Parts: sequence; structure tokens; C-alpha cells
Amino acid sequence: MLSDLTLTGAPIWVDLGTTDIDGAAAFYRAVFGWDFEKGGEDVGGYGTFKIGGRTTAGGMTVTPETGTPSWSLYFCTPDADATAKQVEQAGGRTLWEPTDVLDLGRMAGFADSGGVAFSVWQPRRNKGLELVNEPGGLIWTELYTPDIEAGAAFYATVFGWKTITQPFEGGSYTMVYPADGTPDDMFGGLWPLDQDPVEQEAGVYWMPYFQVADIDAVVEKARTSGGTVRAERMDLAGVGAFAKLADPYGARFALMQPQPPQG
Repeated sequence: MLSDLTLTGAPIWVDLGTTDIDGAAAFYRAVFGWDFEKGGEDVGGYGTFKIGGRTTAGGMTVTPETGTPSWSLYFCTPDADATAKQVEQAGGRTLWEPTDVLDLGRMAGFADSGGVAFSVWQPRRNKGLELVNEPGGLIWTELYTPDIEAGAAFYATVFGWKTITQPFEGGSYTMVYPADGTPDDMFGGLWPLDQDPVEQEAGVYWMPYFQVADIDAVVEKARTSGGTVRAERMDLAGVGAFAKLADPYGARFALMQPQPPQG
């Protein structure tokens, strides 16, 4: 679960790029209860999704020329320009150079050594997401990559991420947390692309997980609202229930219903 979003390398923001922001807003309102507030011309119409006035994600329109519908993750950095240099040194590349967003913060976009896109946010007035680890909020992230060791090494070089590998029957799961955090601050996992048939066709990417209170009800809402169920509910003992979805425009995301604490 997410903890301190201001730790270097922690997920601090997530946003949706879509070809139909109004249609997407209607879908996520039905699925999560999000309200969408459109931004003004000073931010190019970039808006925010909210629950009870607290920000859960950002959203914007993309065209076929600028990108396909997708969710994007942003990791916290105290210095976007320094991170850009670290990305290049670690074998990644810069997709768009660091740039200021009014007085809100500074951002940049990259591809890691495996070709997976991600972004960074250097917070100023905008300190990041306001609702996490609650129904409708971001709770986990997952990297689908061709090489787990190379991916872990890349992000360790750029952000200092630390890893824990959890064995399970038939394999293991590598989880990550910020250099300045503890294992209690774990926020994501790394998964080999060739071991997930659902993701092999889609290709490498970072996937956000949003928390829900009733995963079966949310999956049904997504279906009836035009979404696609990419992977049906799966239960993991001691962790919770999961499902993978795509919205009506093709943006992929996942659900997580955490198992209540014992005792």
C-alpha cells in the first residue's frame, strides 16, 4: 500500500490520457464515483478526478498523433533535471524534457531500460494525490517488463528503490519501496511479461491498481458501462482480491479489494 507520497521514487500522481475525456469521465464516475473537474486554458484543459473534493487522478485528451488511451504513473523527485540525467546514465531515455507546470510543479517523461514509459513530478504547490489507499484511490502499481533484474537495477540507479522478493508456489514476486522508506512503504511489484498471457499482447507498461470495497460489484459496473474485463477476479490469501480491466477507450487498469486485517 502507498504511504508517504513525498519520498523520492514513491508514486505521487497518476493520470489518464484518453480520446474522449467526457466519455471517460462518465465511465469512471459510474465505476468509482469520481467527479471530473476540467482545467482551464492555462493547463491545456487538463483536469482532475475527485472524490469528496480530494484528488484521485488527473485526466486529459490525447489524439492519435500524441498517444493511445492509457494510464500514466508519476514518481516523486526532488529534482526533475537531475533525474533526467540519471535516467540517461542508467540506460533509459527522455521522452519529454523537464518542464514547469505553472507554480504547481515540474515534470518530465522517460522510458526505462526496458522501454517502459513513466514520468516524474517535482512537487511545488501541487503535493500529489490527495486520496490513496481508500475506495476509488490508487493503492498499488505493477511493472510488466521483459527483464525483472534489469528493471529493478534501472530504478535502483534512478530512484534508489529497494526490493523484496516474496516466494510463492510456482515462482516469486519482486516488490519495491523507496530508498528512504521501509518495507511498510512498498508500493509496487515487478512482473515478467512472458509469464502473463494477458499482458504479453499488450506489451510493457506500468499498471495502476485502484482500491475498491466490493470488487464483484465494481467489475459488473465496468462491464455495463462499456469497459472490458481483461482478467477475472483472482483471490490471493492474506492479500485480497484482484481483477484487470480496460475502460471503453482501451486504457488498462486494475482493481484491488484488500483483505481486512486479521484480529
